[in-house]
Amino acid sequence: MIYLDNAATSYYRPPQVAQAVAEAMESMGNSARGSCEPSMRAARMIFRVRSMVNRLFHGSGPEQTVFTGNVTESLNVAIKGLLKPGDLAVTTVLDHNSVLRPLYEMERLGVRLRIAGCDSRGTVDYEGIEKGIRAGARAVVCTHASNLTGNVVDIRRIGKLCREQGTLFVVDAAQTAGEFPIDMEKDCIDVLCFTGHKSLMGPQGTGGLCVRRGVEIRPLISGGSGIRTFDRGQPPDMPESLEAGTLNGHGLAGLKAALEYLEDQGIEKLTKRKQELAWEFYRGAVQLPGIRVYGDFTGPDRAPVVALNVAEEDSGKVSGYLAERFGICTRSGGHCAPLMHRALGTEIQGAVRFSFSHFNTEEDVQEALAALGKYEEEMM
Repeated sequence: MIYLDNAATSYYRPPQVAQAVAEAMESMGNSARGSCEPSMRAARMIFRVRSMVNRLFHGSGPEQTVFTGNVTESLNVAIKGLLKPGDLAVTTVLDHNSVLRPLYEMERLGVRLRIAGCDSRGTVDYEGIEKGIRAGARAVVCTHASNLTGNVVDIRRIGKLCREQGTLFVVDAAQTAGEFPIDMEKDCIDVLCFTGHKSLMGPQGTGGLCVRRGVEIRPLISGGSGIRTFDRGQPPDMPESLEAGTLNGHGLAGLKAALEYLEDQGIEKLTKRKQELAWEFYRGAVQLPGIRVYGDFTGPDRAPVVALNVAEEDSGKVSGYLAERFGICTRSGGHCAPLMHRALGTEIQGAVRFSFSHFNTEEDVQEALAALGKYEEEMM
């Protein structure tokens, strides 16, 4: 098998990640639910993960790091906890349904919504975002990189304008956490939403949001927190304010091991490797007859993603062929990015997405290119 669907989830992970999960299941109790050693062991471990995440993103402090089950949950917490009827929110056509659907839900409740467009290569319309900010937006919610095209958004440019205008800036870092440097202070980010199972290489079921100190978010859910038992409302203290119920401590132990691996290896080095593989694949793919590639490849600063189509062939048919004939795992269809597909004219056809890990090899790239060539020979 050749796994080239890393934008959906990491498949190749450092072995210490699974080992850490197994050890946690045998040794940890429930964090903040007691003073016995198993409970305290879980609490200490989770605090260390908060500290590592805070350090990675240059946040406001470990207590401002909130853990969730995934980035979708994080975005729901942020969007529904910051916006209220009458507010103006701005997003983009690059964004994933994890951003769009909560915003549409809030729109039905009275939030006004503006969606900035893009050009033919899928590059976001910064002027459209700026117009929304200057129109009095309460918040800009946008992705750091398109999960379909791999195009990276200049979040520092947007963040600085948001800060100047008093607009909250919420960033979906699903495709970039563990991939590109993110500095909440320099990028003027108020809420950073991330997932643990993609480039951070942690287990599924881990994610979170880092909240700038002073930004107040209404809790999405309420319940047990381990503190202030007799209060009728959710405790206002962070992170408990946004963490009702038992955390995925076992998964967070795996995330800790993954973060330690990234710190040891160096994110910049690993990202460079992934980009080299993606560019090698891109350069080979555009030489094949009938291949149409989507996205802006005019500069090197890209997520390691290449989305393409073979002539007018259905993307699901092509992806299925690659899997069944050659054991090559890709992602086809709409990629939960409906507005991006509409902008690219691929609503019906979808696209075949190849996304790379530093665990992939040049041989993987060449076999994938050869398989695409075989598709044209055998199926068209």
